[in-house]
Amino acid sequence: MPAGRLIPPDPTDTEDRSHPSHLSQPLHPSRPSCPSRPSRPSRRTVLAGAGAGVVAAGLPAAAARAASVAPAPVVGEYDVVVVGSGAAGMTAALTAAKRGLSVLVVEKAPTFGGSAARSGAGIWLPNNSVLRAAGVPDTPEKAATYLAAVVGDGAPADRQRAFLENGPRMLDFVMANSPLRFRFMEGYSDYYPELPGGLPNGRSIEPDQLDGNVLGSELAHLNPAYMPVPAGMVVFSQDYKWLTLAAVNARGAAVSAECLARGTAAALRGEKPLTMGQALAAGLRAGLLRAGVPVWLECPLVDLVVEGGAVTGVVVHREGAQGVVRARRGVVVGSGGFEHDAAMRARYQQQPIGTQWTVGAKENTGDGIRAGERAGAALALMEDAWWGPAIPLPGEPYFCLAERTLPGGLMVNAAGARFVNEAAPYSDVVHVMYDKDRPAAGSHIPAWLVVDQNYRNRYLFKDVLPTFVLPDAWYASGAVQKAWTWDGLAGRMGVPAGALRATLNRFNAQAWAGSDPDFRRGDSAYDHYYTDPGVHPNSCLAPVWVPPFYAFRIVPGDLGTKGGIVTDARARALRPDGSVIRGLYAAGNASAAVMGRSYAGAGSTIGPAMTFGYVAANDIAAG
Repeated sequence: MPAGRLIPPDPTDTEDRSHPSHLSQPLHPSRPSCPSRPSRPSRRTVLAGAGAGVVAAGLPAAAARAASVAPAPVVGEYDVVVVGSGAAGMTAALTAAKRGLSVLVVEKAPTFGGSAARSGAGIWLPNNSVLRAAGVPDTPEKAATYLAAVVGDGAPADRQRAFLENGPRMLDFVMANSPLRFRFMEGYSDYYPELPGGLPNGRSIEPDQLDGNVLGSELAHLNPAYMPVPAGMVVFSQDYKWLTLAAVNARGAAVSAECLARGTAAALRGEKPLTMGQALAAGLRAGLLRAGVPVWLECPLVDLVVEGGAVTGVVVHREGAQGVVRARRGVVVGSGGFEHDAAMRARYQQQPIGTQWTVGAKENTGDGIRAGERAGAALALMEDAWWGPAIPLPGEPYFCLAERTLPGGLMVNAAGARFVNEAAPYSDVVHVMYDKDRPAAGSHIPAWLVVDQNYRNRYLFKDVLPTFVLPDAWYASGAVQKAWTWDGLAGRMGVPAGALRATLNRFNAQAWAGSDPDFRRGDSAYDHYYTDPGVHPNSCLAPVWVPPFYAFRIVPGDLGTKGGIVTDARARALRPDGSVIRGLYAAGNASAAVMGRSYAGAGSTIGPAMTFGYVAANDIAAG
């Protein structure tokens, strides 16, 4: 499928959506959640589209049959219904509530926060008040020039302008209406700082420390982090760079001590300290609590109610039954991407692909995107994702950031040859893997990250301390191989020994010289963020020469998919002909990303998600 192609609604889905089918059991809208959870549909059911409105949402078969014979009760009526309680959804709900509208949030999961709660919560948002207070030399002109250079024709210019103009306003609004505060991630470079308008010192911010006690009992419903903060510590995203280096760098050791001191101080104050995505989601939820916005957990979207060509509500599955919630002014779809739906990934994305390599929230199965498509919305960027190299560890994949960038490692393909700048932005690395794998399947997927014992003695790897042995389960799963010679490692990896030897000899010579003419590793300021400043002359490069040697299997992981409902600069859903679907809005990973096929900097997912949630709610309120 061509990149960015607009995808019309599935022509095989001809079911009338004007009067959605539903069950007759009464629901209880006053209850915050329901004890029963729907089962997942089979791949065959999804592909067949049988009873698309209800079956694709995962209702049990008996419920689907009953739905065709009995009208559903109306279980609530609000000005705005928001689907999804991630960063996009909760920002939209908070904005709508503060504009004087009645709002309901419906959430499929038994927890709130979605993928945002699992994340490091970097937020890329040029020219905001936090950056100005930190003295960041940004201007609207610089930001617009840079974003246009990064995105190109991947997103319309008016959507790019809407993001840049509304982002700073959104952030000030969130800080005024929630306990959230933010801090500058100094030094976390834009991903392409050499482009016009790029900033080597970065534009990304992250949530400041938040006391989870502000949520009371609701804190128990917060979606857990992807990687929990070590017990007794308070760690920010920006700290991880230095924690990785704590064994070999004085600043790393100082940051580690500071994290521990923060944790100790918070414990003495009786706080439940939250940072990163946990702080972001908790802070937004606290804002909704203050604003009196209900959040119905374990209430998946079944379908949109479409009447007279306009979206006027949603059908949800709650407490074992199906019901309609009316939306007088509009519906905002912020339900995330489709990274955990095997059928959609197989339909839209290049092989090999699957649901086992993503770190997105497990409930992200494209429900909102499919519902929008059935309502007539165009789709775009469905072939793309917020990619990143991942190690398929047992239980859950590990999304590699510092590990592939630190000096003393390199990535090779099935032929034992280097093929990419390992320190490049993570999305770019996977794009290269797919592009080079396309002519010869299996040539670049999986790839391998090769390091030596010197590397293992110096740096944290995931949560394994330097010099500590890697878990046996990693070896048993095939995610890691180890040998005392290069040839022995090649045999375990299944690559030609002579080719790997030649690659390592060339790489080591370049590392000693501090220059990488093959892939220019270290030429960009971004390349040096997750590196070791104690290594000279190039902090990105060190030889691989001390046995034993290790190889980590690398697959195309992601933080979530980035394709979805096509929207305009007002976050309104559009049909393939460009006309607006009245009453339907989308934001976050349920919409086609304003970043197009690229990635401007850390937080290019969450920054636009929150901004367009804010834009959608303001447009509804102004309507």
